[in-house]
Amino acid sequence: MRIPPRIAALGGLAALASTLLVGGVSATATAAPSAVGSICYSKLPTQAHHTLDLIEAGGPFPYSQDGGVFQNRERLLPSQSNGYYHEYTVVTPGSPDRGARRIITGKKNNEDYYTSNHYASFSLVNYGC
Repeated sequence: MRIPPRIAALGGLAALASTLLVGGVSATATAAPSAVGSICYSKLPTQAHHTLDLIEAGGPFPYSQDGGVFQNRERLLPSQSNGYYHEYTVVTPGSPDRGARRIITGKKNNEDYYTSNHYASFSLVNYGC
C-alpha cells in the first residue's frame, strides 16, 4: 500500500490510524456533506496519481490554472472560507483541452477530492483502502 507524504502532514501514525479506522478523515476534519462520495486512492486513474504527486512536489504543473483558488460555487464540498480550496488538472488523454477531471485540495486538513465531471460531483480520496 502506498502512503503518500500528505499523510505525514496529518500527524504521522495517529493520523494514519485514524485514516484507516475511520475511513479517510481525521476526527478534527469537517464532515463532508452527503453529496460527496469516497474513492479509494487505488481506484483513481493513473493521471490523478500523477497530479497528486505533482501537488506533493509543489509542481511544475501542466496548466497555468493549476493551483488556483477553487471557489466551491457548487456548494458540494464542505463550506470553508475563500482560498481554502485549490484546484489542479487531471490530464484527460485525448482531450484537446484541460478536460473535466480535477483534484481539489483543502489546505487545513490536507483533504483531496476528485471530480471526473467538472464539479458536478466529488469524491474524497481515501488513502486507506
